[in-house]
Amino acid sequence: MQFLYLFISLFVVLADQGLKSYIVSHYSVGEVHQIIPGILSFNYLQNDGAAWNILTGQMWLFYGISVIAIGVCLYFLFNKKYKNALFDVGLALVLGGIIGNFIDRLHLKYVVDMLRLDFINFNIFNIADTAITIGVLIIFIYLIFFADKDDQNA
Repeated sequence: MQFLYLFISLFVVLADQGLKSYIVSHYSVGEVHQIIPGILSFNYLQNDGAAWNILTGQMWLFYGISVIAIGVCLYFLFNKKYKNALFDVGLALVLGGIIGNFIDRLHLKYVVDMLRLDFINFNIFNIADTAITIGVLIIFIYLIFFADKDDQNA
């Protein structure tokens, strides 16, 4: 069953890297194109920091954090003690997102960001960031609403 979750992670990585490759080959840095008017635009940026461009240029820190986070995700995905579909889907999304951004950092020394929400003032992000955010939310939902029930049934 863990391979289903690894497939989810692989799908995130492929979608993320595919869109990033398209953006890098078809856009100039800073170039903006509306995709859904008033809702979503592509805006190609190169981010050598973390979320909101904090800790700019600290690649070794991000390498270390990424390797540790990948290890933690794999530990929980393959540990029989932590078996819950909701929890595992969240972990799979986080794992795929971490790997997607880690590939950029290793290969390019920055992360390609391109998704801009036009209806609010929010930072530009990518598919990997989206997967991490949704995955963390799913994990929190599991921990808040379902983890105690799983412990009682064990």
